[in-house]
Amino acid sequence: MNKLEQLRQEAVEKITEVKNLNGLNDLRVLYLGKKGPVQELMKAMKDLPKEEKPAFGQKVNELKKELSQFIEERKEALAKLEMEAKIEKEKIDITLPGRVPELGTMHPLNLVRQELEDLFIGLGYQVIEGDDIVDDLYCFERANIPKDHPARDMQDSLYINPERLLRTHTTAIQMVVLEQSAPDKAIKVVCPGKVYRRDDDDATHSHQFMQMEGLVIGEHVTLADLKGTLEFAAKKLFGDERKVRFRPSFFPFTEPSVEVDVSCHICGGKGCPTCKGTGWIEVLGAGEVHPNVLKMAGYDPEKWNGFAFGIGIERMAMLKYGIDDIRHFYTNDKRFTSTFKRFE
Repeated sequence: MNKLEQLRQEAVEKITEVKNLNGLNDLRVLYLGKKGPVQELMKAMKDLPKEEKPAFGQKVNELKKELSQFIEERKEALAKLEMEAKIEKEKIDITLPGRVPELGTMHPLNLVRQELEDLFIGLGYQVIEGDDIVDDLYCFERANIPKDHPARDMQDSLYINPERLLRTHTTAIQMVVLEQSAPDKAIKVVCPGKVYRRDDDDATHSHQFMQMEGLVIGEHVTLADLKGTLEFAAKKLFGDERKVRFRPSFFPFTEPSVEVDVSCHICGGKGCPTCKGTGWIEVLGAGEVHPNVLKMAGYDPEKWNGFAFGIGIERMAMLKYGIDDIRHFYTNDKRFTSTFKRFE
């Protein structure tokens, strides 16, 4: 009987002190399991006198029942404590401000391209895209660039085979449009896209860059129309205060040809290191479509004429946003791209 009481006190003390359900289950197995002390006491009954067995058996059963009940009560208490701790840990303060999602930003080249497309669509142009891999015929020959022209050199162009190459300018798209529209359809398109050249990358050059070329074909299209269009576009891109000038130049695709400059955004035309002291920055090339180009496409150059222009999107973005290195556009540095708004 003394052993029963000692066992009861020991078990109650340990069950009271246990801190978690796993520990409580271990105590249940320890005291009430098949190899536990309570079961051992039941086995010891065979050594008692016959007259003492009923009373001792009753006490052992009462102890077993008492411990089982105490364990269940402690189990309920521990389960409640664990649930309260979990609720406290996972509690959400609904008065706290929400987390602002990190939104991506539009790439500056896409911003400029989108702005140019919107501008020319507003002037009645269509946006036409083409394949990056083109025939030599459309990239060079139809653009009035003969076989011995320096642009045909393998050092400048990335050929896949003797007849196919990565386009070096989006003029290749215009040549396809000309052929499809000949001999009697007017054309008013801009052709944006990536172009590729065999070039060493540095602050102002890249083996891959973006262009947008424009083409207008009609029966009475003059150089004055080209001048008005490009002046309007330059002022829309860079501001009404910017001056625009046209200089004679040469391109195989156009005759006569011009280069277009805008007044320097740093010095306002007075001269500074950015504009190399001239007060002007070159932005694009343009001109009247060469009669040979019209003839090869199937147009009658005596009846049809037009103009074309080519815009370097990287150059426009560098001038518009004051970017000093073309490589910033391609290094995927979030510190750079995150400075541009998602929408403009």
